[in-house]
Amino acid sequence: MNSHRSFVFLGCGALLGLLMAGYSLFTARGTSTLIVPPEDVALVNQQPISRSDYLQQLQTLFGVDLAHATKEQRQKVLNDMIREELFVQRGKELDVASTDPDVRAALVNAVELEIAADAVTAQPTESQLQAYYNTHRERYAGEGIMSVRDYVFPSGESAVAAVEALKLSAPTPALLTQWHASDSGKVADEEFYFAVKIHLGESLFEIARHLSDGEVSAPIARADGIHVLYVFKNRRPLAFDFAAARDHVLTDYRNDAIGHLRTGDEAFLRKRANVLIADDVHQ
Repeated sequence: MNSHRSFVFLGCGALLGLLMAGYSLFTARGTSTLIVPPEDVALVNQQPISRSDYLQQLQTLFGVDLAHATKEQRQKVLNDMIREELFVQRGKELDVASTDPDVRAALVNAVELEIAADAVTAQPTESQLQAYYNTHRERYAGEGIMSVRDYVFPSGESAVAAVEALKLSAPTPALLTQWHASDSGKVADEEFYFAVKIHLGESLFEIARHLSDGEVSAPIARADGIHVLYVFKNRRPLAFDFAAARDHVLTDYRNDAIGHLRTGDEAFLRKRANVLIADDVHQ
């Protein structure tokens, strides 16, 4: 009797041990389970669909909470979310992210948004913004307006003579004809600085912007001839004070912070990655 009872207790202990081991196995983190956690509404191949996302989707689609949603509404939202998760998982199996440009762009954008989150939500102090404004003061000014003509001469000799004449009086058709000059036609009668810069090019614009009303430039040699700039009007940009420019300063401050974070994260990712570049495109 004692021997029989011992075998019974031994069998019960073994069975209890197996049950406990099975419970631990199927409820441990990262293992398959038949129980949906209370914070989720479903598991799709063990990937959770969160209850908060489900409730938000109900509110977005139908404008109701769980208590006031109909059975059909609840079922539609749940089916849509399960379908989405199934398609996402299938997309991962097919490695869609490596082949579809839209998916790749969305992934890059998501990572960039995650990187930028801290910079976007951070609120810099007024002293930090003021210091940034002082460092980049040239950014915060109204748009300048200029009326300038770009004359092209066939030789340096005629250009020098024309410059001396233009120092005494504004250009006239007779004067330009006398020195065989032609108007390049690049600039209209009056334009904003950015338009003048586009039409003249950066180098000629930099010369023109430092000339005042009625001033003429020195001859400027170019491949197409000798250029002379005559400024009829130059209304230089007026700088904004900090109070007027504050919103713009805040935007620029955050954009610069995002740029620094993005550069740092890219450097970190490249450092830990194994990047191989073909010999024929290696720089």
